[in-house]
Amino acid sequence: MNNYDFYAGFARVDITPSLDVPIIGYYVERKVEGVLDNLEVNAVALKLKDKKALFLSVDNCGVEKHDIKVIKEMIFNSVGLLSDEIFIHSTHTHTGPGASLTFGENDPLLKEYKINLFSKCVLAANLALQDLKPAKMGYGIGEAKNVAFVRRFKMKDGSIQTNPGVNNPDILHPLGDVDERVNVIRIDRENAETIVFANFGNHPDTVGGSKISGDWPNFTRKFVERAIENTKCIFFNGCQGDVNHVNVHPQAGDFNDMFHDFDGCSRGYGHARHIGRVVAAGVMQVYDKVNYVKVDSLKTITKTVKIASNKATPEQLPMAKELLALHKAGKDDQIPYKGMMLTTVVAEAKRMVNLENGPDYYTLTLTGVRLGEAYFIGLPGEPFTGIGRAIKKASENGIVLPCCIVNDSAGYFPTKEAYDEGGYEARSSVFAPTVAETLIKASEEMIKELN
Repeated sequence: MNNYDFYAGFARVDITPSLDVPIIGYYVERKVEGVLDNLEVNAVALKLKDKKALFLSVDNCGVEKHDIKVIKEMIFNSVGLLSDEIFIHSTHTHTGPGASLTFGENDPLLKEYKINLFSKCVLAANLALQDLKPAKMGYGIGEAKNVAFVRRFKMKDGSIQTNPGVNNPDILHPLGDVDERVNVIRIDRENAETIVFANFGNHPDTVGGSKISGDWPNFTRKFVERAIENTKCIFFNGCQGDVNHVNVHPQAGDFNDMFHDFDGCSRGYGHARHIGRVVAAGVMQVYDKVNYVKVDSLKTITKTVKIASNKATPEQLPMAKELLALHKAGKDDQIPYKGMMLTTVVAEAKRMVNLENGPDYYTLTLTGVRLGEAYFIGLPGEPFTGIGRAIKKASENGIVLPCCIVNDSAGYFPTKEAYDEGGYEARSSVFAPTVAETLIKASEEMIKELN
């Protein structure tokens, strides 16, 4: 089994927050009122000869780079892994906390949560490294049909709306395409559970409310482990910035276990379970028939790029300040929009006001890991699916797994077309319209350097 001194280890640690910890993901205040299912940090350690790499998948909305730096320093001090050897991903559940200086920064419970999260990540790293066993690897690509949908639409009045609502008669057509591929890495270990990497892109904003849940990624892990004996599953969300779970034209039982939520986006815990089943089925489609390959390479790389900021014009700023002041004063009823359009104009106003005095550009750091014929590309925010499809084409051989919110949670990365069209993601993004092109090029360069 182990011709190239390849080893793999797995660990899982509970990171469920306490009651009253702030939950992020919406432009309304929420705090933890209960727990539907526990949150986890899942860890996989890899070792090939003298080279090591660590993957952490964290059930929360996002961990920003200042906190990533702290976690990586703690892991280095504990186990000696370098920064570019550590791949920290957030699943982006909207029913979980986040690590952010700008959200709840003065909340003592959030600070306590963050301290606990950091120590649990270090614990998971230690346990995964202690669990290293001789291993072999294979990969395959399954499908998860009809659970991810484009969430941006052209409307009859010519406008672009994100989440315009189920059965909205003013919808003309969606903008973009979904990627229904489920990337699967299978790592068989001697006298230990098989480790399954699952990678699929969709927004985990399916549950709603103020009770903690890992959303459909949590269900995916559970269903894989229940269906396939002696397995441990770790999940990495893909490029999901412009897709979610809402079928705006449901038929038959499509709307089972769902309700119409406050922002025009339909949600339901039972629907999260459904998506988990379907994505897990995509894993099971290929699990027994993966392409086993020799793991003769384990390499890690980071690449930093510079992106201009998406600043407002002087003419736009007065209205942005007025809208943001109304929102902060709790006077959303005086803003002439409802549902997701209200969220859009508030988010756009916040972006414009926050960038009034700069910065003029941002630096983003991408992370790459090569494991044999598998290439993990970590993007530090929420890329559109078009970015993911382009990155998947960057290697002629093997499998490419684009992963969102890795080693930072910097916001949306729309395509150039989306900026031209409009909609929530582009109107709220702090990055200039060159962001997609820059990230794709950097990812392609990383894959070449990893070869």
